[in-house]
Amino acid sequence: MTDTDSSVKQTATADRAGSRRLENPGHRRFEWKSLGELGALIVLLVVFTALNPGSFLTGANVRTVLDQASQPLIVGVGATLVILMGSIDLSVEGVMGAAGMTFVLLSANSRHTVDLGPWAIVAAMLVGIALGLLSGLIHTRLKVPSFIVTLGVWFVGLGIATLLFGESAIPFLPDGSLKSWPTNHTLGLPNSFWLAAVVVVAGALVARFTRLGRFTYAIGNNEEIARDNGVPVGRFKLYVFVFAGACSALAGVLATLELGAGSTTVGIGNLFLTIAAVVIGGTSLGGGKGGILRTALGVMLLTVLNNGLILTGVSPNLQSAVSGTVLILAIVAASWPNRSSLRIVK
Repeated sequence: MTDTDSSVKQTATADRAGSRRLENPGHRRFEWKSLGELGALIVLLVVFTALNPGSFLTGANVRTVLDQASQPLIVGVGATLVILMGSIDLSVEGVMGAAGMTFVLLSANSRHTVDLGPWAIVAAMLVGIALGLLSGLIHTRLKVPSFIVTLGVWFVGLGIATLLFGESAIPFLPDGSLKSWPTNHTLGLPNSFWLAAVVVVAGALVARFTRLGRFTYAIGNNEEIARDNGVPVGRFKLYVFVFAGACSALAGVLATLELGAGSTTVGIGNLFLTIAAVVIGGTSLGGGKGGILRTALGVMLLTVLNNGLILTGVSPNLQSAVSGTVLILAIVAASWPNRSSLRIVK
């Protein structure tokens, strides 16, 4: 066998291996360490139940925790897909503000602007999709790092929300079924959580069983191999950013309903909690490893932590310090094995 034949054979073997990885990027062996987040959550439940026996593990507080987790759960679905392909989305709070203000001004409100009924939700979602499309186009066509692009789109969304808010009185939603829907209970749990659960399950199915999900993993694993195997990388990156924008917009609508009024800062706090949950859940910042269900577990862990600290009477400043420490430790633990080749954004 000549050297040329040997080289061709090795190349063909590598290509077949790459194709197999591309066809089934979601097939990963079970890792015992993936139970670490679940174990941490159980420990928190035990500790806070012992510290607050009469208030923590009660029906009312469980519903409160699930309601508090609903917005970051929805945002986390889109954010996880973005990070799985090796990018990052920092536009969350701006998109939520723009979508929330769009929704409230196109619904029945105290300013009497206009009432489109359910179409107001559609309009708000379209705003989020447009902002996600803007992020995706700049990132894929102009090759600007996603960190910079989405940071800029954050402020674009905030600017849109500020313009919509204007200088008039705060637009309040009228009391009624729409305003109270998120906190109303179905089967004993808040509707906000049921909505989040539907989005999480749908997102997990998309990630596991669709081309969008498979190609997202493939791009995150190795963008060049994915491109060489015929994946339209730019197009699917665009799809993921649009999907993430839609998730942030839906969370903005939900946050506005719970607030009962329009606000430019309706999404404040969701970016930190969501990114932290994605990392704590085990999704690699370099892309290609992790999943939406693990992000959901990370959201629940952080939400339970914050709720337990409040019930224990810990100072709000110390709560932030504890959350920040948990995030740093999670990032270090997740990235240390691959520190020599870690890619933050691409």
